[in-house]
Amino acid sequence: MIRIALADDHTLFAKGIEGILDDVDEFIVVGVFPNGKELCDYIAKNPVDVVLTDLNMPLLDGFGVLDHCKRELSHVKVVVLSMYDEEKIYKKCIDKEADAFILKDADPDELIFTINEVHEGRHILNFDRVKKQALLGEYYDAFRLKYKLSRRETEIIHLIKEGIQNREIAQILNLSKQTVETHRKNIHLKLQVSSRVELVNKAHEMNI
Repeated sequence: MIRIALADDHTLFAKGIEGILDDVDEFIVVGVFPNGKELCDYIAKNPVDVVLTDLNMPLLDGFGVLDHCKRELSHVKVVVLSMYDEEKIYKKCIDKEADAFILKDADPDELIFTINEVHEGRHILNFDRVKKQALLGEYYDAFRLKYKLSRRETEIIHLIKEGIQNREIAQILNLSKQTVETHRKNIHLKLQVSSRVELVNKAHEMNI
């Protein structure tokens, strides 16, 4: 079980994230806080594995949360949630040892996979990966909607169709090989296929 604490002063957004994470069996949201100070006060006394923090908050902002966690609670992983895909902001977070950087309009599955990657110590920090999170992409169509595919899953299907193997897909998308393998398992479940050949045939059949 991964214990998660979230700090964001936008209540509706915070509740939305909490709802997404509560649906994941291996996650438990132990606290949602309107500012970094309340978050830091909580994690100083309670066990937490992963912190999700907004950058712009009253009393103590996300940079302050990073400073506190890395100074006082080095075992806690910190994932920054940001509205801005600006490299300057990204680099400042990485300089303060953020474990991951996620855009607020990224796919929910991107957040879920990132939390798992960070917790397991296999997340790959890369700004190109961050920029791709905000793009709806050219594959947002009826096929994706019908099968409830995420942007990332659809992207991986296209690479599989091109004959690219998991290791190369991981390099192209700046993901770990294990994450790609997990995505492929989910794709097979959603499309109800059991092999690469069946997957490619179904993708061609649906003109994806």
